[in-house]
Amino acid sequence: MAIKKKKSGKAVVAKSKKGSAAKKSKKTLLVKKKVTTKKAIDLKKAVAKKQIPIKKGAVKKLTVKAKSIVKNKKVSVKKSAPKAAVKKSLTKKPVKKLAKKVIVKSVKPSNKEVKAKVEKRTSVEKKNLVPAAVNVEKTLKIGIKTRKQLVAEPPQPVIEVSNHPKTKVKTILISQPKPENDKNPYYDLSKKYNLIETFRQFIKIEGLPVKDFRNQRVDILEHKAVILTSRLAVDHYFRMCNEMRVTVPESMKYFCINEATAYYLQKYIQYRKRKIFFGHQTIRDLVDVIRKNKEEKFLLPAADVHKEQICDFLDAIGIKYTKAIMYRTVSANLSDIKNLNDYDMLVFFTSAGINSLKQNFPNFKQSNTRIACFGAATANELKKHGYRLDVYAPNPKNPSMSGAIDEYIKEANKR
Repeated sequence: MAIKKKKSGKAVVAKSKKGSAAKKSKKTLLVKKKVTTKKAIDLKKAVAKKQIPIKKGAVKKLTVKAKSIVKNKKVSVKKSAPKAAVKKSLTKKPVKKLAKKVIVKSVKPSNKEVKAKVEKRTSVEKKNLVPAAVNVEKTLKIGIKTRKQLVAEPPQPVIEVSNHPKTKVKTILISQPKPENDKNPYYDLSKKYNLIETFRQFIKIEGLPVKDFRNQRVDILEHKAVILTSRLAVDHYFRMCNEMRVTVPESMKYFCINEATAYYLQKYIQYRKRKIFFGHQTIRDLVDVIRKNKEEKFLLPAADVHKEQICDFLDAIGIKYTKAIMYRTVSANLSDIKNLNDYDMLVFFTSAGINSLKQNFPNFKQSNTRIACFGAATANELKKHGYRLDVYAPNPKNPSMSGAIDEYIKEANKR
């Protein structure tokens, strides 16, 4: 049997000392490696930030191990330096350049854009001097006012005025209801020439009964747009809808002849939530808007005696519309007027007013009483009944009735 020899204490101590020394040497090597790598990284960062000037051979002094560690960690001098430069350039220079470009674009449009806009205008617009179309489909808070169109109107018929001797005018009878305010051209005439004016309506408006309206076989809900020419048309349109128990849809489009008629719609509908278009004074101001809604079927509420110009205009454009008679003009009772010859001048605005004159005063003889008429239909109706026309409007000099009367009195009262 082989006998194991026990190791002495000295040998064990010597071995342990050797092991500890080996461990210490390994630790020192690791510490040295860490120090070298830290130094290398700190040196690279300092170079990137440009805190330390780069010297020749400074990078070469790094140990091979340190270089390999730096490569593995992907820290390089060449890549880190441009990043800092890019950050500086992004924060300062490009912002100024962009701001300048935006200002230049907003102030000065390019010549190409100007030429393109000019080329878009058609030859027809240039000949008729019609301005560019307005974006009428935008719904505003106060309705959409159309741009005034310079459309060539048909020539007015020539109306002959009599050469009856002009004598002084002191009293005038105007066949209209008395105005509520003092702001009226006829009040200005009375102050200017010391005239005595009397306002008396020769006609009255009556709503058409539902039975008579149904005989026309007009379905209100078939139409998605309404052309309103006056406040009376507005009143009787909604009256007829109410009596027939028809609820007007919110999608209904309203085309009003002027702004006053458009604002009058507030009496029946919420103005801001509807599609309302209005012109300046005539149906021709709504040319562009009506053409853009050609697909819709229009309803035209009218009286039994109305202007045919509107219907002729819609026919010329090629619009689908239905004329619905919803109210009628009736002669008023004028028994309170004893003698028309007490007035120096009578003023009429409609052919129905002339019919009322003939009906209420069948034995009236004009003699020295002057008669003024507005519109060709009124003047022609006056001549049919055998009366004399002394003042006519509109004429080339005076488009209004008050202007034509002013010109006549200015000459007549001189004598």
